[in-house]
Amino acid sequence: MSITVDDIIIGGGSFVIIGGPCAVENREQFLSAARYVKESGANILRGSAYKPRTSPYSFQGIEEEGLKYIYEAKMETGLPTICEVLDANLIEKTAKYVDILQIGARNMQNFPLLRAVGKSGKPVILKRGIAATIDEWLNAAEYIRSEGNYNVILCERGIRTYETSTRNTLDISAVPVIKSRSDMPIIVDPSHAAGVREYVAPLSKAAVAAGADGLMIEVHPNPEKALSDGHQSLNPHEFKTLCSDIKKLANFMGFGLA
Repeated sequence: MSITVDDIIIGGGSFVIIGGPCAVENREQFLSAARYVKESGANILRGSAYKPRTSPYSFQGIEEEGLKYIYEAKMETGLPTICEVLDANLIEKTAKYVDILQIGARNMQNFPLLRAVGKSGKPVILKRGIAATIDEWLNAAEYIRSEGNYNVILCERGIRTYETSTRNTLDISAVPVIKSRSDMPIIVDPSHAAGVREYVAPLSKAAVAAGADGLMIEVHPNPEKALSDGHQSLNPHEFKTLCSDIKKLANFMGFGLA
């Protein structure tokens, strides 16, 4: 099964690269990041205006102001856009500005939210919960699909294990398992799996080799000054280099490039 957003095809033998900062911090930061994502040859722009954080004192996003910058970036670059939604009450507002809604790992089993994004009709990226089994993940996706919205993209972003060398443990086996048990496209988020920028490139390449339909990678104009997840974000040069390498590998694997 493939999902088309604007002229970008996700799944069905087509490979996509999604890039952008973890959070929209201000207009200059996000538009700069969007331009780098476009110049690097990536296909879709990501950025969150609402941020669920472990600590209530961490940066929480700039809300509707951020949504407006996401829309402005789309108008300038032509890239389809993604933004996370935290609450059913935010769906209608967010959907006015972005092309794809994202359900984060913490909300994978927020069933009222899943039903609500299903009713929206918008394409949805559903991230795997931090300790969710594949069966639980697939059933969460069915909450969206049961509302008539089959435009669901699964995202493996690492699960919590006893290992502390990385932020999470990337379950690379999830890619072939999902491919064998579902018709939904599956992408991989190596940034949240690694938690360390030096590990993002090798995990990205492993995901392509495993047959993932795409990657979602964090890139920031100045990672050292990022308000969220700077330690796992690539700088523009690193991102451009990785995009080039990934496209070569995806081509070798027989993917069509979006």
